[in-house]
Amino acid sequence: MEALASLAPLATAAGLGWASGVRLYAVVFFLGLLQQFGIYTLPADLQTLGNPWVMGASGFMFLVEFLADKIPGFDSVWDAAHTFIRIPAGALLAAAAVAGGDASMGIAAGILGGAVAAGSHITKASTRALINTSPEPISNWTASFSEDALSIGAVWMAIAFPLLMLVFLIIFFVLAIWLLPKIWRGLKRVLSSIRQLIGHPA
Repeated sequence: MEALASLAPLATAAGLGWASGVRLYAVVFFLGLLQQFGIYTLPADLQTLGNPWVMGASGFMFLVEFLADKIPGFDSVWDAAHTFIRIPAGALLAAAAVAGGDASMGIAAGILGGAVAAGSHITKASTRALINTSPEPISNWTASFSEDALSIGAVWMAIAFPLLMLVFLIIFFVLAIWLLPKIWRGLKRVLSSIRQLIGHPA
């Protein structure tokens, strides 16, 4: 039982990292709401997310990302640009969530959070790029709304039920390891078809 309890802080860190890799601004804004309205008291290093200025900035970017992610094609451009934002931000949020003055715990959580954020971001971006090969927008919108709900749910699970979050992450990465090679093969077929159409066969 003690071993499981000791895993809880790292599970929280990993969960915040995972959600940041999918919807960074939603994560920051939702955490700020929890702190601002007293729904949940965040760790000391994250309580600044409840500051009105921070909430205003994260809320605005949440709205921009919410709209940008619903535009087929542009969502992949958005994902590509955010490769350099979501992953380090996920590492920072994870570190701040559990550090509590313990530098070694903060470093461990940051490494874990960054790695998990990278995994969820790459899986999301690759999946959406493949979905965007479909001419109809419904599949894109369905995926986008699902990601909105899943990221918010993951944040709550990470802070309220960290061990359950750990189970979710294990399942996610097993599925991702199985799915990513198939997505990559699909993208390669699409790129090959595009090259042939423009007269530059692979």
